[in-house]
Amino acid sequence: MSAEMAAADTLDHGGGSGAAHALTGQLIVDGAIMLGAALVFVTLFRRLGLGATLGYIVGGAMIGPYVLGLVGNAESVMAISEFGIALLLFIVGLELHPSRLWRLRRDIFGLGITQVLTCGAALAALAHYVLGFSWGASLAIGMPLGLSSTAQVLPMLRSTGDLHRPHGERAFSVLLLQDISIVPLITLIAALSRAPDADAGPGGWVLAGYTVAAIVGLILVGRFVINPLFRVIGRLGERELFVVAGLFTVVSAAAVMSVLGLSTALGAFIAGVMLAESPYRHELESDVEPFRSILLGFFFLSVGMMLDLSVIAARPGMVVAIAAAIIVVKGAILTGLGRAFGLDPFQSLRFGLLLSQAGEFGFVLLAQANQAQLVAPEAVSMFGAVITLTMASTPFLMMLIDRLEARQMAGGEKREGPEAASRGSVIVVGFGRFGQTVSMMLMAKNIDVTLVDSKTDQIDTAEEFGYKVYYGDGMRVDLLRTAGGESAKAILFCNDNADGGLTAEKIEGVMEAFPQAAIMIRSYDRRHSISLDGVDLAYCIREVFESAVSMGNRALTELGFSQDEANRVESAYRERDSMQLERQSEAGDLHAGRDLSFDQDPKSGMDGDGSAPEGGRA
Repeated sequence: MSAEMAAADTLDHGGGSGAAHALTGQLIVDGAIMLGAALVFVTLFRRLGLGATLGYIVGGAMIGPYVLGLVGNAESVMAISEFGIALLLFIVGLELHPSRLWRLRRDIFGLGITQVLTCGAALAALAHYVLGFSWGASLAIGMPLGLSSTAQVLPMLRSTGDLHRPHGERAFSVLLLQDISIVPLITLIAALSRAPDADAGPGGWVLAGYTVAAIVGLILVGRFVINPLFRVIGRLGERELFVVAGLFTVVSAAAVMSVLGLSTALGAFIAGVMLAESPYRHELESDVEPFRSILLGFFFLSVGMMLDLSVIAARPGMVVAIAAAIIVVKGAILTGLGRAFGLDPFQSLRFGLLLSQAGEFGFVLLAQANQAQLVAPEAVSMFGAVITLTMASTPFLMMLIDRLEARQMAGGEKREGPEAASRGSVIVVGFGRFGQTVSMMLMAKNIDVTLVDSKTDQIDTAEEFGYKVYYGDGMRVDLLRTAGGESAKAILFCNDNADGGLTAEKIEGVMEAFPQAAIMIRSYDRRHSISLDGVDLAYCIREVFESAVSMGNRALTELGFSQDEANRVESAYRERDSMQLERQSEAGDLHAGRDLSFDQDPKSGMDGDGSAPEGGRA
């Protein structure tokens, strides 16, 4: 008997091993198909100017169970790839110093809460009065549809450099509040539930308490555990350990939130914020970025795979009409809120259209509404198709607003773009006071310069003085290529960067596209210069630095110091400023190197013997 049992056990183990091998083989095949689809469709859609997101979605739809049927089980893929959203918010958190987060508090809690409530209520009313759902079901549908797609909008803002512009900051604030609102929305669906065991989970106040406790706990762990851990790893100099520690930080923060039934993405964001002032944040960002890109791509592939085309085919008019209604209602409300919170008309419209889609959390909340017996499975499938359709519309809406804004900036007149320019040796972006001086010095040596500016009044003024300036956004790689970037020996960014649009990411994109060109930057201030640290620039100068140093030198001579003494002070200041900037960049903190500054303390003055200069203090 024991022999038979042993044989059976052997067979069982053999069968289990065979099944495991088959499963592994199927995962590898599925992964290869998904990566292949991503490669083909994202490349195609990038070439067409439609964006990577739409390419992923269409690629997923093509290989999914409703078209070619090459890959199934989209729900499992989405469950895994949703971690890409957590990584995305971790990277965004790394870029946000707590001081900047505090500055955005009005937008986060004022604009964000207003958006969630108004859009959710409007869409719930639409579901009730137009589609005929009960009020409970309408709230369970309308509130999730009122949320936008963090996974789609944030990469768009980061790739265009708009994350630090007014409409980008407000969009980010709204998305962050939406992520926080997942907790009360889950509680709302649980309260409305018709399922018999609906009261099994924790109540809203308990979840709120969990949220506060988890955030405080993560901040404390970051300060007293994670930051010291990275200092130890930094001393060891092992890159692999940085990758492991970075992923451990994100996964642990997300896991804490998941165990408590909270938003994993919010946990990852808090983990990023608590490391924002760490000197290792740039290393962390570069290490985590590849995982973020791959997982977020798989997420959008799974969205496409879940797109049930039979639902659309059965009621195409209704699906398209509902999707259009969501875009119009949310776009109109968000545009109005943008104006109320200080955006100009075009920024408000861009803000409204950017967030007009329904988001990935809609899939999660609608699934919970189905479990709570508030929404039928057929309705969940239909609204899933609606969510996907609204997400697919966003790249087209952004293309539309780009064209409208360009036409508005051109004042309705036909402006000549850089495609008409001769292929000069140098491209100068920005022909204001700074760009004019730089350009004229180059022209003094008969260097062929292509001038680009996006301000029509500046172009008109330049033409009055005989200068040909081409219209366009010179921070776009495609426009620089049109202007002859592939043959240019130098590209000089002389434009005003007060809005923070000229980011390190944009510059690296330009350098990758035109490796032969020397890239020179007019940075806005010390913070901007620090943000460009690590970028292999040919030259970078703070826009008022040289003029301020020149005036300081002249002021010393007017106050009775000799020219040699004034020059010595200037040299000492330049040296100290360079050393301080290096320390600030390494620490990611403007207070670093404070001891190098001259101030009103007499001890900070300088002279040959360390005392204040004769005749007064420098």
